[in-house]
Amino acid sequence: MTTKHEEGKGRPGHYGGAAFLLAQLGAHAAQLFAERIAGLDLTPAQAGLLRLLARNPGRSQRELAGDLGMPPSRFVPFADELEERGLIERRRNPSDRRVYAVHLTEAGEGLLTELQKLGAAHEQQVCEALSRDEHRQLGTLLQRMAEQLGLAPGVHPGYTSVRTGRRRSA
Repeated sequence: MTTKHEEGKGRPGHYGGAAFLLAQLGAHAAQLFAERIAGLDLTPAQAGLLRLLARNPGRSQRELAGDLGMPPSRFVPFADELEERGLIERRRNPSDRRVYAVHLTEAGEGLLTELQKLGAAHEQQVCEALSRDEHRQLGTLLQRMAEQLGLAPGVHPGYTSVRTGRRRSA
């Protein structure tokens, strides 16, 4: 005997359209990722900034805020939290003393290594139902869609609404 839920499995549109599925899977994957990295005492937004700094060390606070689509006034307290934890540091730009270049510290690089391991495990879990070829194909298709929509590569659109304030454990 099949349940009503099982009867519809496999039918096109059973779970909704592609845009709905992307939203559903994205929200679920984001929650799983947040739970996975909570043990590192990081939010997904903080993890994203660490990854961005690894790819682009020495960028100014204003440039980083722009890269993330975050207002500069919100970026400063956001970065302050990571600096207080010793994960990033601001250095004066020798050619323009008004500008700070932001870099990962040794502790930040160490935490990033742990974050990368968790990220790989997260990718594996979320895409477990796919073969290697399907995984690659899905990545290619999603990248094409992101480009068509003008999304910044590697930057989550949620940075525009990032709130500051530590959620560190006691």
